[in-house]
Amino acid sequence: MTQLLRDQHLPSGVRGVVCQEARAQGSEGMFQTGLQDGLTDGNRYLQSFRLTESRELTSGSLSQEEDISFFLSHLTATLLTSILAAVLGSLQIGYHTGNVNAPAKIIEEFFNHTWRVRHNQTMPDHSLTLLWSLSVSIKDFGALLGSLGVKYLADSYGRRNSILIVNGLSVVGACLMSASKASQSFEVLILGRLVFGLFCGLVMTLNPLYIQEVSPTNLRGAFATLNQVSFASGILLGMVAGLETMLGTEHYWALMLSLSVIPALAQYLVLPFCPESPRYLLINRGEEIQAEAALLRLRGRSEKVFAELEEMKEEAAHTQTGVTIHEFFKKGRYKQPIIIVLVINLGSQLSGFNAIINYSTRMFQAKFDQAKYLTLGVGAVNVTFTLVAFFLMERAGRRRLLLTGFISIAVCNLLMTIVDSVLHLVPELRSLQVLLVFGLISAYELGPGPISWFIAAELFDQPARPIAMAFTSMLNWGGKFVLALLFPPLLKVCGAYVYLLFMTVALVAFTFTWIRLPETKGRTFDDIAEEFRGAEGIPLHNKTGFNTFP
Repeated sequence: MTQLLRDQHLPSGVRGVVCQEARAQGSEGMFQTGLQDGLTDGNRYLQSFRLTESRELTSGSLSQEEDISFFLSHLTATLLTSILAAVLGSLQIGYHTGNVNAPAKIIEEFFNHTWRVRHNQTMPDHSLTLLWSLSVSIKDFGALLGSLGVKYLADSYGRRNSILIVNGLSVVGACLMSASKASQSFEVLILGRLVFGLFCGLVMTLNPLYIQEVSPTNLRGAFATLNQVSFASGILLGMVAGLETMLGTEHYWALMLSLSVIPALAQYLVLPFCPESPRYLLINRGEEIQAEAALLRLRGRSEKVFAELEEMKEEAAHTQTGVTIHEFFKKGRYKQPIIIVLVINLGSQLSGFNAIINYSTRMFQAKFDQAKYLTLGVGAVNVTFTLVAFFLMERAGRRRLLLTGFISIAVCNLLMTIVDSVLHLVPELRSLQVLLVFGLISAYELGPGPISWFIAAELFDQPARPIAMAFTSMLNWGGKFVLALLFPPLLKVCGAYVYLLFMTVALVAFTFTWIRLPETKGRTFDDIAEEFRGAEGIPLHNKTGFNTFP
């Protein structure tokens, strides 16, 4: 039956409608009648789809009322709960990214005090700087190591269960960081950040993997962006908690480091009652009944379930049961997606955003009395533009947001170089520098920030997806680690010209994205994978909607 429908040259979503109508006719003897009726319904469905697509191409997007109606028609309580429960993990990561910024001097003094108690002398300044840089960057190094376990966990225990398993690392890491003060040991703090880093590398990969596989196709990117919204919200909460007027004091900084346990425990209370990824159950485990039950809980309507199951089965027919790491890097169909993921992720992480997030307070301290509150502004802008990206993701598409983000980042870095170079001559320009920092943050979160984390899940088929997401995580956290470690010495050596390095990276990423990245908005996983299947290159220029800026 599926082969017969392929001969009709219908898209997979239409084939689901056709199959549903055909089966509704009952017995095999009535199949031809059912097929004919199904084809009629399918073509009507396709005509409707093309009408909507035509309206989008001519008007730019659907009306706001139609967008809200479309969104609500695909949203169920189970789907919303599943996504919100999953992103509690990225909230914890954001919290521990933002909370060490403002109280850095207090924690450094704890390091110094511990050293004096042990050795009866003050720690040398260069050693203290190195130790603090290690403390900040060790989380990213742990995340880099944690990324190596993604494929094993995701394929062995499932997407949802893996998130629950690695959540334990967050609890252990937070407890160790909090216990460092009582134990008078900065080594315990560093160990706690390393353990928490393992959690970061795993959950920032498992979250988008789970969210993408439980979300409907037309809202897949928007829901995946919620992972970045949660991460940015966590950064802002961490910045607020780290203020001296809150918990960033000599007496309470250890308590501040333990608060991530609250969302971790909340996740344990909610996520076990959410369904496993239907795509994992059907394609990886071959459990069609369980996949259908999970999909019914997520979608709420049986007609949507049947069409989506047919699309999954078709994807399963095109893919092998498993892919090894060697095959992942050797197969022709994966070469172009690997290069795309490599450039987008390194372009995102090495374009300056992470340097500003980690060292924004110190950047502002030399020029403003209230630098810590300006850092809060960085956090607020960060959250605001992740929300903007959430609302634009399914309207503008991935390509447009990535290209706009990368070129804006490049311009901001160029202007920051100019302003920083003449700041000693024109001190009044310091306000412009703050605006440029806010502009760079906005550009990052508009596209490169959220999209870099989930684009691999859209470009690869089901067997390769966990490896691709692990690769994504390694690139992201590896880039964060390198930048956190090298930015302070680079700033000393290059001064204001360090931003030209970031500008170059952003321009390279912009150029490659323009040439090579296909639009994935509103397309099924199988449809996207078909662009790369059996080919070394990507036949983009004959694709409708390829040109991003008509």
